[in-house]
Amino acid sequence: MAAHPSVIGRTTRVRGRITGEVDLDVQGFVDGEIAVGGDVTIDTQGMVGGGVRGRRLVIRGAVKGDLHGEEAIALEDGARVVGDVRAPRVAIAPGALVRGFVETGEGSGAEARTARAQPAARPAAAPPRVAPPAAKVHAGPAPSKPAEKAAPAAHASAGNNAATPAGPRRPPPPVVPALKKAKGQIAKKKER
Repeated sequence: MAAHPSVIGRTTRVRGRITGEVDLDVQGFVDGEIAVGGDVTIDTQGMVGGGVRGRRLVIRGAVKGDLHGEEAIALEDGARVVGDVRAPRVAIAPGALVRGFVETGEGSGAEARTARAQPAARPAAAPPRVAPPAAKVHAGPAPSKPAEKAAPAAHASAGNNAATPAGPRRPPPPVVPALKKAKGQIAKKKER
């Protein structure tokens, strides 16, 4: 876009949403969302506490929020991202950290999620994978020889309350410490 990007300096702290049709260089701290029409660069000292949306994103600093790039996202050495990363092209350099989903491609979000949820072929001895809660698993016909080998493993795991091959497995219910404590107190009252 512009020959000179807008700069948020190293000693500058911004709270709120940043929007515009400009290129942006973040060297300081932004506590809020960034949504610009141009390129966004987050320098090594830069930190963003919110989502970042732009044409091309170059991350060298820290972001706590989702990244959405219209064309590309580059996570360089030292980048720390806690959030989902979505763009047609994503480059993650050695030394960059991402905690979240990375989604690439030109298609819509629904098509990409469906492609991610389809199970991959794996040996029968491998432990079953847990599908994401919102994902739909496609149970299509399998080749005859692998299905014969997989059938005994599926029957063996059925006794362990595992999901059948036709449905996704669900994660175990969360353990709530307060309930565990109350359960122990009830047991003590019964002993008295």
